[in-house]
Amino acid sequence: MDHLDHLEHLDKHLVEELAQVARETVRDELREQGRKQRRTAVLYAASGAVALYAGGALALALGLGLAVGLPGWAAALITAAILGVLAYVLRGAAHPRHPHGAGPGAGGPPGIDPEGPHHRA
Repeated sequence: MDHLDHLEHLDKHLVEELAQVARETVRDELREQGRKQRRTAVLYAASGAVALYAGGALALALGLGLAVGLPGWAAALITAAILGVLAYVLRGAAHPRHPHGAGPGAGGPPGIDPEGPHHRA
């Protein structure tokens, strides 16, 4: 019986060692994935910030171009109106109400109501 007790102790020890190795491997893999994802997120954020400044410079150029033939306030107002229309169109493209040639609810992901969660038919 002593021999069986010794084998049982070895089995428990082996299982504990295998579990520890598995935990360390998974922890290292998750840490490495986290580093890669952080780097990607930082690059996307930097890209967005640069794009925002580029858009601002483009709007400024549009306003200054219009200001050549118009008063400054009118050029700024027209630029703001153009940007507002562009924002509205982009928002509509991101969340279409009714896709062309389809009834309500068609064209979106299954199980998601395009009218929103509180819409009643």
